[in-house]
Amino acid sequence: MSKLYLVPTPIGNLEDITLRALRILKEVDFILAEDTRSSRILLQHFHIQTPLVSHHKFNEHQSLPKIIERLRNGETAALISDAGTPGISDPGFLLVRECLRENIPVECLPGPTALIPALVESGLPCDRFYFEGFLPVKKGRKTRITRIAERDETTIIYESPHRILRTLAELSAVLGLERKVSVSREISKIFHETIRGTLAELVEWAKSKPLKGEFVIVIGGKQDAN
Repeated sequence: MSKLYLVPTPIGNLEDITLRALRILKEVDFILAEDTRSSRILLQHFHIQTPLVSHHKFNEHQSLPKIIERLRNGETAALISDAGTPGISDPGFLLVRECLRENIPVECLPGPTALIPALVESGLPCDRFYFEGFLPVKKGRKTRITRIAERDETTIIYESPHRILRTLAELSAVLGLERKVSVSREISKIFHETIRGTLAELVEWAKSKPLKGEFVIVIGGKQDAN
């Protein structure tokens, strides 16, 4: 019976993958991978020989009809991203939407995602939060930052190493130097670290040394500013 599984993969430590995820990856007819090269390393580590099909943000519109046709014909597929849960700042939405339109069952397995560990270990309120993903590089960026400044809930942002300083500086200019913030990088990897403080302190930290890895910025809400 046809079915699409969304299978989270480790964001760092390979031990974070679940036993169920490994079973599904072995049992499906094919695996849709954001980057077949990096995914092949993961699959080889766990001795999984299921065929890989490239499916990423640059080809998802073109590859969608063929994938849907295979699923309609009774095949099963697993969608994985380079790391974490598919669909969270990664390809997945278009495929899921089309499967649901075609009455093809879709199931997302629980598993790794960077935003939850970063939020929980930030020390900031996590009962209510807003996930921004990546901020726009140009158009709409200032508007999004202004919205964050007025929000009472904790906000989570993903950021790359070459923009982390810029983003922290721009946040401090709009939200104020004393807004509480936490920055996590390399979650679940050897050099995993979380730095907590004010925006002023985190800007100085980002200036102090070359920074590598993927970052998660957790920002306290307006009501927690004092």
